[in-house]
Amino acid sequence: MTNSWVNWAGDQRCAPAAIATPHTSDELAEILAQAGDAGQTVRVAGAGHSFTDAVLTDGVLVDLANLNRVLDVDTATGLVRVEAGSTLNAVSNALHGHGLTFPNLGDIDVQTVAGATATGTHGTGATLQNLSAALHSIELMLADGSRVELNAETDPDGWRAARVSVGALGVVTAATLQLVPSFVLEGVERPVPVEDVLDELDTYIDNNQHFEFYMFAHSPLAMTKRNNTVDLPEQPRGKAVDWFADILMSNYTFDALCKLGRWQPRLVPWIHRGAAYAGSYRRQVDRSYRVFASPRLLRFTEMEYAIPREHSAEAIRAIKALSTKFDTPMPIEVRWVAPDDAFLSPASGRDTCYIAVHQYRGMPYEPYFRACEAVFDTFNGRPHWGKRHFQTADTLRERYPDWDRFAEVRQRFDPKGRFSNAYLNRVLGSV
Repeated sequence: MTNSWVNWAGDQRCAPAAIATPHTSDELAEILAQAGDAGQTVRVAGAGHSFTDAVLTDGVLVDLANLNRVLDVDTATGLVRVEAGSTLNAVSNALHGHGLTFPNLGDIDVQTVAGATATGTHGTGATLQNLSAALHSIELMLADGSRVELNAETDPDGWRAARVSVGALGVVTAATLQLVPSFVLEGVERPVPVEDVLDELDTYIDNNQHFEFYMFAHSPLAMTKRNNTVDLPEQPRGKAVDWFADILMSNYTFDALCKLGRWQPRLVPWIHRGAAYAGSYRRQVDRSYRVFASPRLLRFTEMEYAIPREHSAEAIRAIKALSTKFDTPMPIEVRWVAPDDAFLSPASGRDTCYIAVHQYRGMPYEPYFRACEAVFDTFNGRPHWGKRHFQTADTLRERYPDWDRFAEVRQRFDPKGRFSNAYLNRVLGSV
């Protein structure tokens, strides 16, 4: 029987020579040794939530789902050691009992710690960095099965490269995360005209710990979401309320509307206006990780770019206007993060606005995404490593001040290109 792997969206698939699911680091070392003897390359799959071909290989595909334990918890410092296959949701639930949590999360938390950080996954918050900034120390297994521990003291350049590595350096087997004391968030969602938001954008961004919004090309409304810490007890919503809001309305009903838009593209403007008005006021007071993330059941593909924050309003207006020329029932998502210093972080060295565009499954995405990318390029945009883009190493090199330092670390850790594939060769260059 042929081994096969497919991502969450169903639009990336491969038939590796073998799919390996180690339970221990020793088993992983053995797998790497066998791959080396056979001259096979190795890639690692997380939860499959990337939309690019970053995972694809005809060599050995390693699934770290069984390396998912919490290894150590230091409640005094907030330092937590976890295996790389642990998911963000599992870590959040396990650590809540110890009074610790992630300072920030995105709107999906089913990704593995290694996969989410390797691609530069992020939440929103002008003073908060992307998830990889929480990597205090990283255990990396090289092609020969040896392990190195990378942190600011042992190997500063290796650590800054490994925090956002797209799997190009080796297999991340464990990490020490810097977490924070658990907190309760008040999440408030309400529609506000897009132009009103853009006219007061700095106020919205700077007066909330976490601010983001969705908008539709053909609607004047932005569906804003403000999450702020409150000194209140958690007030989890009833299961029926949760199901109605998160599953029935946000997933099943919207999925049906997207299917309608795929069948009759001329209805997309009507769908946009209806969906925007349906996104009415909503308030949630709960544990932070429950407010940050929500279920995603409908399937789509996505492009997301990081641009300098100062261009936010101009870029948002440009993408919204452009999107009216293409048929997509899906929204545009806008978020902000603080700068960090990982060599390949899309937010490296600059206050950042992230703008994401989506296309529903089965609908043509490339013309729309290429047109959007041309706009992002004018703002010196950097693509999210796990989301669709059409860049190459030649077009990206100048956008990252530390590009060559990453390349030096890659050459040091993987000189034979054992962890390469077509995606990495395209976007990072060959070793």
